[in-house]
Amino acid sequence: RLLKVTAAYHHECHRSARCESTRPHDRGSPCRLADSGGGGDDGIPARARACRSVRAGRGYDRAMIAIELVQGDITRQDVDAIVNAANSSLRGGAGVDGAIHAAAGPELLAECRTLGGCRTGRAKMTRGYALPAAHVIHTVGPVYHGGDSGEAGLLAGCYRASLALAEANEVETVAFPCISTGVFGYPKREACHLAVEEVARWLSSH
Repeated sequence: RLLKVTAAYHHECHRSARCESTRPHDRGSPCRLADSGGGGDDGIPARARACRSVRAGRGYDRAMIAIELVQGDITRQDVDAIVNAANSSLRGGAGVDGAIHAAAGPELLAECRTLGGCRTGRAKMTRGYALPAAHVIHTVGPVYHGGDSGEAGLLAGCYRASLALAEANEVETVAFPCISTGVFGYPKREACHLAVEEVARWLSSH
């Protein structure tokens, strides 16, 4: 499963519906709309009110964020950045890590060698090279030892650190794999719930 996060930047939105476009567009250009219902005394839905000039400084407008759960090949996702479930050396490995390095080409490994590795729960960014994604965010998930060794906090840190890098580099769309659920042994159901909750929590405060 892949978790895709979209942050759409808008200059203006219509007054009767919330804009659901996932790409930037100029003032006066048509938005992709969906009836949102409700609203205040002026008839403007609460979410539509928020959809105005959101690329003005730091952070993303909450109304413009979409979270999507999909099944597919992360190396083929049409997003700005994909997240690699890496090991601490950042020099490739099995599973998702190996697949991303194979698809990106040898230039990815060459850049990773300049980064000095990565600590568990942290993240570092490289170019995407031959991948459709322009960037790869490498994060190191915890090895699962039963759940009583701080694994949940470290895994949550992977999502927070990856999103912080995305925000700092104005990345608008990100695809995550289910981190730590391969050879690192984190239970898939627990990891999936944590991923969705942590991404939603991070977005609600940025």
